[in-house]
Amino acid sequence: MKIKINIKLFIFFALVLPFIVPAFSGAQEHVEVFTLEQTIEKAMKANLSLKISREEIKAAEAEKKAQRTRFFPTFSVTYQYNRLDEGASIGGFATTAKDEYSFISSVTQPIFTGFSILRQYDIANLGLNASEIKEKLVRQDIILEAKTAYFMLLKAQKLRKIAEQTVIQINAQKNVAESFYQVGMSPLNDLLQAQVELANAKQDLIVAKNTMENAELDFNTLIRRPINTPVAVEDILDYSPFEKDLDYCLVQADKNRLEIKIADLDVKIAEKELQLAKKDYYPSINLEGNYFREGTEWDVDGGEGIFDPRGWNILAVAKWNFFEWGRTSYGINEKKSRSSQAQYNKEQLLDNIQKEVKKAYLRTQEAEKAIIAVEKAIEQAKENFRINQERYKEQMATSTDVLDAQTLLSETMTNYYNALYAYKISKAALYRVMGQGIIE
Repeated sequence: MKIKINIKLFIFFALVLPFIVPAFSGAQEHVEVFTLEQTIEKAMKANLSLKISREEIKAAEAEKKAQRTRFFPTFSVTYQYNRLDEGASIGGFATTAKDEYSFISSVTQPIFTGFSILRQYDIANLGLNASEIKEKLVRQDIILEAKTAYFMLLKAQKLRKIAEQTVIQINAQKNVAESFYQVGMSPLNDLLQAQVELANAKQDLIVAKNTMENAELDFNTLIRRPINTPVAVEDILDYSPFEKDLDYCLVQADKNRLEIKIADLDVKIAEKELQLAKKDYYPSINLEGNYFREGTEWDVDGGEGIFDPRGWNILAVAKWNFFEWGRTSYGINEKKSRSSQAQYNKEQLLDNIQKEVKKAYLRTQEAEKAIIAVEKAIEQAKENFRINQERYKEQMATSTDVLDAQTLLSETMTNYYNALYAYKISKAALYRVMGQGIIE
């Protein structure tokens, strides 16, 4: 008897446990809930563009250090073997060796190079400054990207809930219409209309689900984790009005935009490169010192035909290429044009920034006004739907009235969340074009 019971228990667990265990483990799965600040922090850590910018800073630092070494002397050694067809002699005495080995150690100190070393160092230093500012610029872009992904996900979640609620409410209306039709209290077209609206609502729900999955995909991609990882974010429904005027925004953009600082550095770099191109108008002067050894064997220690096996010398070398068919002048003209381009690019940037700020400001104002307008209509749409439902049950309204009220409610709620998150995204974009990395 006990054996039979054990067999039955074994069969029970063998059949049921495969379904119980996954369900239990799924219920226990922890889904991390992200706040906006955490999202931005994760995006900063994961963003590859930011890592590229940091590597660019390291490269610019190395370039600056490399240019600084040009101020110091350079040291070199040369070991040479020279084989002649025959050695020369006078009166039976060898004057040159047939095999000659030489070793020369040299030190060279630049004295004057037409200011080229100083200009190259200045350019490298400006390049480092530009790299550091660009890294900050990438951070501002990440903040905007994170805010956009966050609010787009919240909006997608809200619109999915609206679509789900719409399906539930229309399905309930369809059931009422079907009951009324079966007892002869409403015509067939009321039921058919409810069925059509239900089918449309289900289609809208499919679209809303896909939109939310795409928003989750963008969110997971932003923080670089597996794209199918469940996503949960803290809801943000409140909003604070933007009380600054357009003139304030324009002034802040002129003061804070990092792109302007980069453009200023580009202008300075172009000016330095123009000065560098003029270096060939001047001679170059170097101080050289050499220590040499010569010999007929590999150890360069004198031998037959070697009269001075070792020694040293110091040279001051001045060199000036005074005619190169206008090459220097052409190079200077090219750098003048590059300098003008940098200045024009800055002016064009300033114009574009003014335009970007005004557009972002207007979008923010438009979305804020839409929120205020739709907020008042939400309660009215809810009450209108409730009244039409009750009137339909009392046969004082048609199914069309109820469905129209439901459509109006769904559209009103959709418009509200569209306006709310459009405002938050527009406000984030406005802060970005003002050069401010504000998190709210």
